[in-house]
Amino acid sequence: QVQLEESGGGSVQSGGSLELSCTASHRTQTTLIVGWFRQPLGKEREFVAAIVRIGGTTYYADSVKGRFILSKDNAKNTVYLQMNELKPDDTAVYYCASKSGGGDYSSEENYTHWGQGAQVTVSS
Repeated sequence: QVQLEESGGGSVQSGGSLELSCTASHRTQTTLIVGWFRQPLGKEREFVAAIVRIGGTTYYADSVKGRFILSKDNAKNTVYLQMNELKPDDTAVYYCASKSGGGDYSSEENYTHWGQGAQVTVSS
């Protein structure tokens, strides 16, 4: 069973930056695509971004495009989410997840493995 471990997150003022990382215990077909989702308090979980570990194709939600940047280090089985120009609306618990290829990368139902979540709080 693949385990995803998140690290990073924390509190920052509006306009600041934070980085999240997601490390997989090992690589399988179900870790080909790594996605990030977030869930603000009292709201539904929403797609943030996704990256294909082979080739590095990235996808971003419109709300974070131009501010968040995905990168990967396949040797470390780790994906990074660099979050810049943070806003109070970015406050949420952030989850990384992984899936095999195919299907809608923005739909959480398609993801197989999930991390434990990391709190990101942006104050105004």
